[in-house]
Amino acid sequence: MVVGEGLSIAQALACQQQLQDVSDTPGLDVALLLCSVLERPRSYLYTWPERRLNGDQQARFDALLARRLGGEPVAHLLGYREFWSLPLAVNAETLIPRPDSECLVEAALELFADGDAGRALDLGTGTGALALALASEWPQWRCWGVDKSPAAVALAERNRQALALQNVQLLVSDWFAALLPRRQFQLIVSNPPYIDAADPHLHQGDVRFEPLSALIASEQGLADLRHIVATAPQYLCTDGYLIVEHGFQQGAAVRDLLGAAGFVEVVSRRDYGGNERLSLGRLVA
Repeated sequence: MVVGEGLSIAQALACQQQLQDVSDTPGLDVALLLCSVLERPRSYLYTWPERRLNGDQQARFDALLARRLGGEPVAHLLGYREFWSLPLAVNAETLIPRPDSECLVEAALELFADGDAGRALDLGTGTGALALALASEWPQWRCWGVDKSPAAVALAERNRQALALQNVQLLVSDWFAALLPRRQFQLIVSNPPYIDAADPHLHQGDVRFEPLSALIASEQGLADLRHIVATAPQYLCTDGYLIVEHGFQQGAAVRDLLGAAGFVEVVSRRDYGGNERLSLGRLVA
């Protein structure tokens, strides 16, 4: 048992200076670690800056801060990441949901704003982020999430149960492999691997701690995107939409893939940083 008093909350927050070279959001990182240690909301940190951590809290904070300094993602340290205001359990078996992927959810909601019931498929669901976000917004829809990793599907199911979403089904499937080729979905979404194996960013930041299978694709990162775009018409209803996330330099290539596969009204959308991050199209035949 560690005894004695530790830093004040204000002093602990100032430890963000240590993370300047590790994180793009050092202040947020430290605040989240403190909230976890104190089991308090972020508002508490700024309401009671003079309060001091007890010995055990200080020891836990120091341990978490040291791991973050070593590069471990905050989501792995906490065991969860919030996505679309949904708390999702995460682990080293899946990609950590990114805020920019919420742009895909926004695009889907705009396309189907009439409230009619439908069926949606999330390819490579990972934590279940996209499928669960859509299901939470569309209780009248049936949503499916598939992933080739049994561990990822188990985690997504854990998240589904925690959120008590009954309109989601999760399956182990290598893309479309476990599904019958039937034109049954009004919407297919995917955030597939799209990073080239030679990309230097794979050796930087949080991605060093994430599974390469969720990040890397051959053909300069386009192989999985090519397969999804080419195969989706077998599963999409007429006037159904495909939305895929991709790298910020891949927009033109993905638009070409969509056009060649028979999609119309093909456009790319930008993420919160202003980069082309997703492309979509409507199937007319």
